Amino acid sequence: MNTKTVLNIKIDKKTKEEAQRLAKSLGLNLSQIANASYKQFIRNREFTFTDNYTMTPYLEKVIAEAQMDYDAGRNISPAFSNAEDAIKWLNK
Repeated sequence: MNTKTVLNIKIDKKTKEEAQRLAKSLGLNLSQIANASYKQFIRNREFTFTDNYTMTPYLEKVIAEAQMDYDAGRNISPAFSNAEDAIKWLNK
């Protein structure tokens, strides 16, 4: 069983409200954001501040491979006008 504990922190009202709005737009609440942040901090043993999205090296590699496939015409599905045709194509 996973035991829960309460963490009290002081944060200015405006910051909390902005964080709540952003979390809500992502379908999350502040407890979920805090838990994910603490878990990432433990896992990576680092804490990063940024307001810009940066891709991980793994994601950069995946995107580069997908771009090479696209440029070469590989692994690209045709356009479909309905779901039935798409499912037929996938089941080939």
